[in-house]
Parts: sequence; structure tokens; C-alpha cells
Amino acid sequence: MSTAASRFNFWLISLLVLAMEAIIAPTAEARAFFIFGDSLVDSGNNNYLATTARADSPPYGIDFPTRQPTGRFSNGFNIPDLISEKIGQSQPPLPYLSPQLTGQRLLVGANFASAGIGILNDTGVQFLNIIRMFRQLDYFEEYQRRLSALTGTKQSRRLVNQALVLITVGGNDFVNNYYLVPFSARSRQFALPDYVKFLISEYSKLLMRLYKLGVCRVLVTGTGPIGCVPAELAMRGTNGGCSAELQRAAALYNPQLVNMLQGLNKKIGKTVFIGVNTQQMHTDFVSNPQAYGFTTSQVACCGQGPYNGLGLCTRLSNLCANRSQYAFWDAFHPSEKANRVVVQRIMSGSTKYMTPMNLSTILTLDSMSS
Repeated sequence: MSTAASRFNFWLISLLVLAMEAIIAPTAEARAFFIFGDSLVDSGNNNYLATTARADSPPYGIDFPTRQPTGRFSNGFNIPDLISEKIGQSQPPLPYLSPQLTGQRLLVGANFASAGIGILNDTGVQFLNIIRMFRQLDYFEEYQRRLSALTGTKQSRRLVNQALVLITVGGNDFVNNYYLVPFSARSRQFALPDYVKFLISEYSKLLMRLYKLGVCRVLVTGTGPIGCVPAELAMRGTNGGCSAELQRAAALYNPQLVNMLQGLNKKIGKTVFIGVNTQQMHTDFVSNPQAYGFTTSQVACCGQGPYNGLGLCTRLSNLCANRSQYAFWDAFHPSEKANRVVVQRIMSGSTKYMTPMNLSTILTLDSMSS
């Protein structure tokens, strides 16, 4: 073969390699990411549902890149957005109900979360049509069938096995169930310590179902200091203090959640479930907002009434001028800046915040074993 022909063949092969890399690149971008849970992590599923639990009108999204509401219960990015960025994704997973979640976008993962839901099926009944936890897991099975049709069963299974999962649920089981009204059905059925045990038992069943669906790394958040959010300060707080009863609920629930996760890992024989101590993460800036650059952790940026803690955040609400000075965006949800504090702890926090290890350690370990 002549030198010229050899060079031509080399050039042709090089072009083919580059073309193949361009085709494969979307599948090799970063590990997939799946999100389950409630409004703290919902990225817009409820936009597609007939429910009152929605964040699809201004001023939600005021600090999002598009300056438009997206269904995120935030002024800007939420926790899944920020974690997605940290693990190297160029775009966060779309809501599962989004019509745009097709083709290559399936390879990034999906967000199944739905505002208003809890561990229990009767949590959030007042919001009517929301995606309860069992249904989120049904959708995850459906997603895997769609993915298999796109990539083949072997590749689909591998993507799910190697994915990162975030699940955030539990707070609504107190706020929108047990304590929703005086003498609620669940509070008549259970004393608080027994209710917490019941929640933990039901949650363990959901997590084991999730594991059996093929996931191997799951970040499981506890509840924040739910008695200290602006809504509870407005409705149940005493002299500017947090609601003692809701704080008691969080103090009972969170340690038992960590114990349950450790028990599941022991049963499985490897570290699948990682406890995220969001109670401590939030308590840090709730108790000392100035240390994190906030001027207040009591008054919500958007709302009305005491602490801007009553009702929904709407066009008619009080709206702060500088969102970065507020730990809470609305009556229940942290601001984007507060979410960034939480995600930094998830990434690099000590065992005070992450049990048994932080996300940076997980990513390093997984990259070594892949």
C-alpha cells in the first residue's frame, strides 16, 4: 500500500472514531441521577397534574436562569439541580411527566418527585392528584422499560446500577398529616413515638423496593428542623421560637431513620443507603443565619402574615428584594442559597452530616471500582 493510501486510511479511520465518540458521548456524559420525594425536590411533575400543590406561577423561578417558574418550589435552583451539577451532568434530569423526557434525555435519569406526598398514602390527601411514593416507584419501573427499549436490557440495567439516587420524603407525614389539624386521624391512632416507628417501618419497605429495582447508591435525607420553618413559626411558634412539638417529632424521627438505614445496609451486605442529616444542616443556618450570610432564618422571602409564613407565595405576596439574604424562600422551602449550603454539606460534610460518608467519597470509591 502506498504512503498516500496509508495516510488516507488513517485519516478516514480517525474521522470514524471521532464520529463514533460524538454518537456515544451523551451516554458517557456522567452517571444517571434519579430523584424521588416531595416538594423539596420536585422539579415540575405537579405542573402536569390537577393539584393545588403547584409552583408554576411567579414569583417562583425569579432567580432561575429563564426567570420563569418551572414547578420548582424555589426562587431558583433546588437540591437536585445542584447535585446534578456536582456529579458532572450538563443538565438536570427532567420531571418524569415532562413530554420532553424521551430519547437521549432518558440517559440522564429522571425526577419522579411530587409536591405534597409523604411516606404514607394518606399524607397530602388535601392536594388531591399527586404522585404518591408507591406510584413514583411504579413510574421508575415504567422508566426502566422505556430505557430498555432504547438501549437494550443489559445497558439499561447497567445505567440504573451505576446511578445516583436521592430520596427526600417524611416531613409532610408530620406537617400535612399528623399535625395538619388538631386531633387528626393519625394522631388519634398513634401517640407520636408510635407514629414515628410506623413511619420508619413503612419507609423501610419503600427503600427495599427501590433497592430491588436495581439501584446501588441512595442518598436518604431526614427531615429538617420542621418546627422552625416560617409556616410553623406563624402557626405554632411561641414568642418567636420554633414549634416544640414539631421539633420533638424531628428529634424522634431522624435518629431512627439513620438506624434503619444502617440496618438495611447490614441486611444487604453493602452500603447502599447513605443518611443525609438535613436536620443538622438546616439547624446550622437556622440557629446562626449571619454565619452563612443570611440576615434572617425566620422570615420567608415570599409570603404574607407573621414571618411571611401564612398561605402560598403568589404575585400578591410580600417579596424580598435580595433573596440571598433569606434562608427561606417561602413558608416551607429553603432559598437557592440555603440549598447550596445543604449540597455543599452533602458533597464534603463530615460524619456529623453524612452517614457513613459524603458524596465526594462515594464518587471517588465508585470511580475506582467501575
